[in-house]
Amino acid sequence: MSRAPKAKADEELPRADQAPGAPHPRETLQLFGQDQAEQDFLTAFNSNRLHHGWMLTGPQGIGKATLAWRIARFLLATPVAEEDGLFGAPPPATSLSIDPDHPVSHRMQALAEPGLAAISRSYNDKGKLRDQIVVDDIRKLNRFFGLSSAEGGRRVVIVDAADDMNTSAANALLKMLEEPPARTTLLLISHQPSRLLPTIRSRCRTLRLGPLQPDDMQSALEQAGAELPENTQHLSALAAGSVGAALRLLNLDGLKIYAELVQILNTLPRLDRQRALALAEASAQRGAAEKFELLLTLVEVALARLARVGATGRPPEPEAAAGEAAMLTRLAPTPQKGRAWADLSAEATARARHGQAVNLDPASLVLDTVFKMQETASR
Repeated sequence: MSRAPKAKADEELPRADQAPGAPHPRETLQLFGQDQAEQDFLTAFNSNRLHHGWMLTGPQGIGKATLAWRIARFLLATPVAEEDGLFGAPPPATSLSIDPDHPVSHRMQALAEPGLAAISRSYNDKGKLRDQIVVDDIRKLNRFFGLSSAEGGRRVVIVDAADDMNTSAANALLKMLEEPPARTTLLLISHQPSRLLPTIRSRCRTLRLGPLQPDDMQSALEQAGAELPENTQHLSALAAGSVGAALRLLNLDGLKIYAELVQILNTLPRLDRQRALALAEASAQRGAAEKFELLLTLVEVALARLARVGATGRPPEPEAAAGEAAMLTRLAPTPQKGRAWADLSAEATARARHGQAVNLDPASLVLDTVFKMQETASR
């Protein structure tokens, strides 16, 4: 459960609920491209039948966490209205926006808001970030619920991401959803709702968020302080509407990596082995673990785009790299070829992830995948 940092060292620790190189969602006051999801929540709020559990779903990096923190800020800064009151019912809320100078905004920014609990993967006794949300993380909420309500009479819990909960943590949260404390709203961020218990899904209302359009993507990246390339079309195509994915591409030189991958694929079926070897060796350098992980993701993207071109008969727009459209059309001219690339995508992903699990040499994994692509192109 997030609290105010105790020391500078704590502030520098990576957070499970913050994308590398991006501001934390609590610091992102404006949300782009998700007007429908905001309006759906406001409609429920204005009806005076606010559900206690909400599940915010959609691909990673499209603003689910930002929306959760906006909802939390709105709820905690909006006093519970007395029925009719002296001057009648208050006018319906038209926006989730709260003034940055509001006391709740300041307290949330400092992780010192008593009406908010933020749950994410925590650190173990050895100082390592866990790969799951454990039951103790959820049980800390019992003390939070035991405290008196905040100024507005409400309490809010954000779980980011609910997909990270292990079975014991999920069951503990389920009990809270079944018997929620009064005036408490639980906001569950989920990238893959199918991974959650059906009973958790059934006790939550769903807010579905979609990929951002290019203009909204650019506005969100500018808000995050990202340095945009001159041509943003390639970035937009590769990020697929995800600000988080776009920031990762920018921070790790992903556009350059994908452009090189396209050039290597353009040499198939003969294959420029020297370029393939250079790409593989770059992924095996010391400290290149994040770039290696990104390269595997970009290989999956390339294979998926090949499969899609084979199935549809036309390349996606816009291109994700110069010359990509011609390469995709040449290597996937028929539906049969598209199926072959789709089969390879499933096989290559499984082989790469297995290789990572058993600590195989990254360069060997990359070369193995490229050779499999060469075989598929040669058939």
